[in-house]
Amino acid sequence: MNRTRVVVIGAGVVGAACARELSLAGFDVLVVDRGAPAGGTTSHGEGNLLVSDKGPGAELRLAQLSARLWPEIAAELGEACEFDPKGGIVVATTEAGAAALTAFAAAQASAGVRVEPLSTVDLFAAEPLLTRTVTAAVRYPEDAQVQPAGATLALLGSAIAHGARLRPDTEVIGAVVAGGRITGIRVPGEVIEADIVVNAAGPWAGEVSARLGAPIAVRPRRGEVLVTTPMPGAIRHKVYDADYVGAVGSGDGELQTSAVVESTRGGTVLIGSSRRRVGFDDRIVPSVLSAIAATALRLFPSLADAAVMRAYGGFRPYVDDHLPVLGEDPRLANLWHATGHEGAGIGLSVGTARLVRELVTGSALSMPVEEFTVDRPAVVA
Repeated sequence: MNRTRVVVIGAGVVGAACARELSLAGFDVLVVDRGAPAGGTTSHGEGNLLVSDKGPGAELRLAQLSARLWPEIAAELGEACEFDPKGGIVVATTEAGAAALTAFAAAQASAGVRVEPLSTVDLFAAEPLLTRTVTAAVRYPEDAQVQPAGATLALLGSAIAHGARLRPDTEVIGAVVAGGRITGIRVPGEVIEADIVVNAAGPWAGEVSARLGAPIAVRPRRGEVLVTTPMPGAIRHKVYDADYVGAVGSGDGELQTSAVVESTRGGTVLIGSSRRRVGFDDRIVPSVLSAIAATALRLFPSLADAAVMRAYGGFRPYVDDHLPVLGEDPRLANLWHATGHEGAGIGLSVGTARLVRELVTGSALSMPVEEFTVDRPAVVA
């Protein structure tokens, strides 16, 4: 075994995926988290693995890499992932929306995404309960879904099976630095020595990076989801309004909502989505939930009779230029960052982890990473 000691900060899906890849490469890996595995952002997502919401560019290439890896990894990890390659459908309900969706899909197709424009007949066969006021629809067969907490625990289990260790309830409070290199992390009452540290703390990565002495501009952006009682077969794909892409790419801190509707394997329907910057304020706001419900009803009027059994919200790691942060920190050698995926962390996790492994080991890269580097204006001052 390579006895290089790696500490991964964060036991969410990105940290778990990184721990798995680095353990497979033979590193001596320790995962630390201030709480429980999958207890933060990961458990407050929908488990989406999407290419449909990303235009041509670096993030789409990362999504395509991840889309190639997920089926293989999920097959290895087993049923805990609840991998479901159900595909996604994006719909427009206005003429302007139809034109925008058609142009967006054409650009994606030119970048290698599989896009399938749907006729009205095919659309309503695929989603019988969808509103009839649709002006355009595109199916994305590469979109999929996992159960986020289950997938994360399975990734961690694989890492542990390959020699990794896990320390929950362990908060990072500082770094040990020598000669311009990080040589360990400080936790309450102890120093944990490390040759490499990976900051995969999600929306808390900005705070963790500041404690380590190399701050990056990753901030929380909050989203909420409504969950209905089981409605088996009601929604067959991930279905969302074309406005969702604009909401994802916006930097506006005020509330934005767009219709995103899908079922889980258990039959519950997940209804989103919202995006707003409120720091780490975790209060559920009824007006936000009402706005989410209203947008969903425009796509699926029949949901007016659905029983909502709960709502949850979580924080996504937001960067102003909407790109992940991936690579070694130029200010502090041996400190690596893997964060900034906002709401796409579940989907992008395995591709991110593969790139981390390739970068750390000096292997050939699966894709270019220049646009993700730490020393770009949106990340460091």
